[in-house]
Amino acid sequence: MFLNALRKQNPTLIDTAIMLWQQGKIGPDTYVIDVDQTLSNARSLLDEARRCNIKLYLMSKQFGRNPELCKRLLACGYQGVVAVDFKEVRQLYQHGIPVAHVGHLVQPPSGMVDEIVSQQPEVITIFSLEKAQQISDAARKQGKTQPIMLKVNQAGDLLYAGQEGGFELNQLPEVIQAIANMPAVRLVGVTHFPCMLFNPQEQRTLPTTNMFTLLAAKEILEKQGVNVEQVNAPSAACIQVMPELAQLGVTHTEPGHALTGTIPANQDGSQPEKVSLLYLSEISHHVGDTSYFFGGGYYRRGHLSNALIWHNQAYHSSKVLPVDDSSIDYCLRLSDKFPIGSPLVMSFRTQIFVTRSDVALVEGIQRGEPKLIGRYDSQGNSLN
Repeated sequence: MFLNALRKQNPTLIDTAIMLWQQGKIGPDTYVIDVDQTLSNARSLLDEARRCNIKLYLMSKQFGRNPELCKRLLACGYQGVVAVDFKEVRQLYQHGIPVAHVGHLVQPPSGMVDEIVSQQPEVITIFSLEKAQQISDAARKQGKTQPIMLKVNQAGDLLYAGQEGGFELNQLPEVIQAIANMPAVRLVGVTHFPCMLFNPQEQRTLPTTNMFTLLAAKEILEKQGVNVEQVNAPSAACIQVMPELAQLGVTHTEPGHALTGTIPANQDGSQPEKVSLLYLSEISHHVGDTSYFFGGGYYRRGHLSNALIWHNQAYHSSKVLPVDDSSIDYCLRLSDKFPIGSPLVMSFRTQIFVTRSDVALVEGIQRGEPKLIGRYDSQGNSLN
């Protein structure tokens, strides 16, 4: 999906990954991240967000909840990290990473509410009044008032399977009143997902129906006397969409793939965010005229389709054959035959936290002094 963009925007990352493999410092099924370019993307996002008066929470799941990269990104000026599920919360807390937003895609389980409230996140998103009551009870015991945000929806919205939930617009007046009667929570805003998506026909990132549900929810809250501090509109957050988000009245968004330049709008390498992530593997064996390479990092929504194989001191292109979703990606297949042991690189839209892959952080690539600073598993645990 992003291999052409990678070759256009960051060819040195490809050469560095092959070099590290040749040196035996990294192995197959490894995502290699150009730390310097990722930080450059992050600063550019922040600059545009500040110009548009939008606040950013950074998302870490797509690069494997990596604590070292989170710390470096936070040092750029991000307010905190958004944790999309409770295991991400747990992982980030173990490394002292401030989590600013909890609960949007996955609600905090009952047994973690006390701990999460004690960490004082900027906001917790709720899908139910029962969860709001749990949070209020925990905050009251701790002598705190916890800001909360409503996940909203209505008929006709785009909802991914397994991510349904929240409050319908016609429920909001009743919900607002119920929360007002809870002593230790404060309603501060609304959120939805996905609010922006890339439209391949128009080749632009555009608002979804969810965005307009979100804005309608904001109006309902304001009419009910709520001081709306957050209108949080995640999905496809990137430099290109910031002015439109600001015009619509969005106050917060949560860049993830924009940090590594792997946003759909950048398939042609035209966006200011540059690709800073690739996937490296190695030819394992042959079946007939087909090469099999080590898997573990496949993501079925990643649009993986092309690979570059290093052979005879040159790069050769090949197609990655489709993967049967009923199978486990022990190995993936190329349409051509290459020598066993040959390294290859790919670049596609991944979610490293759902893979079995290693993650290699490399700095100095852009100044010609590449240095491997750490190897991690897909959940951010050090392998060094």
